[in-house]
Amino acid sequence: MSGERTGGLTHFDAEGRAVMVDVSDKPDTARLAVARGRVAMAPATLETIRAGGIGKGDVLGVARIAGIMAAKRTAELIPLCHPLALSSVKLDLVPSGTDAVEIEARVKTTGPTGVEMEALTAVSVAALTVYDMCKAIDRGMRIENIHLVRKEGGKSGLWEAPR
Repeated sequence: MSGERTGGLTHFDAEGRAVMVDVSDKPDTARLAVARGRVAMAPATLETIRAGGIGKGDVLGVARIAGIMAAKRTAELIPLCHPLALSSVKLDLVPSGTDAVEIEARVKTTGPTGVEMEALTAVSVAALTVYDMCKAIDRGMRIENIHLVRKEGGKSGLWEAPR
């Protein structure tokens, strides 16, 4: 039949067309992914966040909810990403030093494929939300270093980013 995969996990069928990877033969396993990133900003911006002085509301609380919601909708945002039933999304946003907010997402599921994209999406959207809520006072903020730091489960088992 035209369009069948050529074998293995690939995003291309036998004719070279993009397809969603078929994971139906993979066993369900517990999966975890941890991603991190940061938003660098002027010290006055971080102090305003800490003091609750941003006119749009609780920056870190709103960014946390935005990141969790984004993780749940990753398949709608990233082409060919599998829709997953997430069992847990934990998002921490922590002021760091005098000029940054550090963000960490921990995403869990039990299924045939991992949740790396969900964790990375959660961090990305949380960082964008911080930027959006604070841009009126600091357009020079930088979203930096969004990366996967850990994944567990599946055939490849445990992976951790080098320190």
